[in-house]
Amino acid sequence: MELTGDMKRLVDEQQLGFVATVSPDGWPNLSPKGTTAVLDDSHLFFADIASPNTVRNLTDDPRVEINVVDPIVRKGYRFKGTATVHTNGGSYERGLALLAERGSSLTADRVRAIVVVEVIEAAALVSPAYDQGVSEESVVNSWLDKVNQQHGRR
Repeated sequence: MELTGDMKRLVDEQQLGFVATVSPDGWPNLSPKGTTAVLDDSHLFFADIASPNTVRNLTDDPRVEINVVDPIVRKGYRFKGTATVHTNGGSYERGLALLAERGSSLTADRVRAIVVVEVIEAAALVSPAYDQGVSEESVVNSWLDKVNQQHGRR
């Protein structure tokens, strides 16, 4: 499937994806990945910095779902696909280069692998806050009000 411009924008802006895999005993494994990025029109990737369970699970079962959400507007996407783990070679080097282009200081000595996900299916994630016809501006203002209250600002 081809990623839309909005999907790419959101992934590039947020960079944090929640990666869901299935462990060998059938239990879900959910792990945040702050290196989630767009590889090309149909692939996402993330770096394995400290992800032994995620990588082991994907080696056993390559099915994966990545959720990327803008927490302020409470909208995002879920990406389902299959993963391949690259510990060297072209995909590994390309992932490192794309992370560097994005401003990451990660180097090969910290990145155990680049995990490439072929996106097979994607769907919008939209908070139920919008169910009653509330505007995006209203959702953002509500979030800002909560933050200001937490910090004693009104």
